[in-house]
Amino acid sequence: MGTVVIVSANIEWQAIRRIFPNVARQRSPYGQWFTIDLDTGGHEEPVLFFHGGWGKIAAAASAQYAIDRWSPALIVNIGTCGGFAGEVEKGTIILVERTIVYDIVEQMGDYDEHIAHYTTDLDLSWLDDAYPQEVYRTLLVSGDRDLLVEDIPRLKTQFGAVAGDWESGAIAWVAARNGVRCLILRGVSDLVGSDGGEAYEGNIQVFAENAAVILERLVHYLPAWIADSLPVAYA
Repeated sequence: MGTVVIVSANIEWQAIRRIFPNVARQRSPYGQWFTIDLDTGGHEEPVLFFHGGWGKIAAAASAQYAIDRWSPALIVNIGTCGGFAGEVEKGTIILVERTIVYDIVEQMGDYDEHIAHYTTDLDLSWLDDAYPQEVYRTLLVSGDRDLLVEDIPRLKTQFGAVAGDWESGAIAWVAARNGVRCLILRGVSDLVGSDGGEAYEGNIQVFAENAAVILERLVHYLPAWIADSLPVAYA
């Protein structure tokens, strides 16, 4: 299998199911999956969509499962992230060049050393200079929790972050350990600022509605992103 597309959150996977309503879906220990041929510029390329699950545990385990089972040349993680109000606009598609797992609490050893251990720089040198869609290339912080208002100043100052999610840090780390090319595209579905989060306190529908729009856009441009990873003869 050339490309495996990992979709993490349940709401994100529901959006994928609406985009591809008639495919035959199968099950893994982590979620559903299906294959479909996408036109990558005159060449039909089989692509496997895989529901990996939410949070770092499911993300890491399901990424390793996908690598072991299907031996992909490319792992793509598409989905959403929360943006920092005033730093990034809602709807922005982030092309992730580095992931940082920020929710590590280290009180015995060197904190910076532990942060560095789970920081992953993604090799994007294989991408064409002209990206298929407008993106903001930057880092993404990952933690097993929604963004906390009180954490945002530190995340901005310490890491230069503008957005965060739950899974990309784990997926990028596992892909790097296996030597598998990895592409992460996350759209800003909601903003968090000093007044709280748009999707918090019972407003999850904000996230769901925006996630559906973002996934539609990402799937639309996905064949062009995959085409950059193919041998020249097929691109």
